[in-house]
Amino acid sequence: MSNNRVEQLESTVAELESTVDGLTNELIEAKERIRVLEAELDTETPTRVPDRRDSESAESDDESTPEAEPDDVAAATADADDGVPGDEAEDSGSDDIIVA
Repeated sequence: MSNNRVEQLESTVAELESTVDGLTNELIEAKERIRVLEAELDTETPTRVPDRRDSESAESDDESTPEAEPDDVAAATADADDGVPGDEAEDSGSDDIIVA
């Protein structure tokens, strides 16, 4: 009876070793496929860095957006502070950032 049990355990061990070997091979193949896919993805994905503008387009952008004069900024700030009634009541005194 013990001889039969030993043969059964040896058979189970051999089966498990075969399974581990197969899974190891599948893991190696999967890792290689992942490397290939990541390499393809890296070559296809554009970078998040915007293209550099050449000097002509930079100059045209500067010309189309004039800079505000300091007096205009001060006047607009004063108008904004004076023109919103009840603004102080909404201020809770905390330093929370409110995103509109």
